[in-house]
Amino acid sequence: MGTLGSTDISAGSDALRGAPSNSAVKFQPRHSFLVRFTHWISALCFIALLVTGGEIVLSHPRFYWGETGNVNTMPLFKIPVPSSRRLVPTGYNYKLPDQNGWSRALHFQTAWLVALTGLLYGIYGIVSGHFRRELVPGKGERSLRAFFASLKSHLKFARPGPEEAHAYNLLQRLSYLFVIFVAFPLVIWSGLALSPTWDAAFPATVNLLGGRQSARTIHFLVTVFLVLFVLVHVLMVWFAGFWIRTRAMITGRAR
Repeated sequence: MGTLGSTDISAGSDALRGAPSNSAVKFQPRHSFLVRFTHWISALCFIALLVTGGEIVLSHPRFYWGETGNVNTMPLFKIPVPSSRRLVPTGYNYKLPDQNGWSRALHFQTAWLVALTGLLYGIYGIVSGHFRRELVPGKGERSLRAFFASLKSHLKFARPGPEEAHAYNLLQRLSYLFVIFVAFPLVIWSGLALSPTWDAAFPATVNLLGGRQSARTIHFLVTVFLVLFVLVHVLMVWFAGFWIRTRAMITGRAR
């Protein structure tokens, strides 16, 4: 998969054909400044959220469904790691260092930063037409045949053609749309549901998720999905040309 977001550009086929030497290579606009800014801020925030969230999970690596859950409740599932708290049964005879305090504070602050960054990106994507131009599949791509053709190409690890340096393929478009409009809002919603203040002010939003413990479980599962998405994303960027794609997301221009 390529990097997230791009500006509206023409196909640029003349610039992509038959460059005689490196000095003749032409660079065309690819990613706007706002797309690049929100991309890298989100990437840094995701790393911070992953580290702090992992430390929070270690304080109680058991997950439940419903409103309440504790060490005397049968968990829906548990992570096979030692806990950082002596009273949480995990089957291990030792415990990890507990850094739960600073992790919660940094996790909360970083979550607001990435939420505001996502809101800025969302407003830009709608107002500028970025979503409509770059992420919504075209008429010729809105079919199961096109979807399976794109999926087959990815499973074969077929190298992307030069035109994909300036546009996303169908699988990329669908993946980004799902992350932006489903996974990202759900992870924020379930995270807010874990706040007692939010629960007291908007109990209906927590009840829709099945309760606070259900929200915690959903938050964890969506996070796992996002981690897998990022790993595949980085793998595909590497496969397609890591330095070329990364440079495009830094400079805003693609060869």
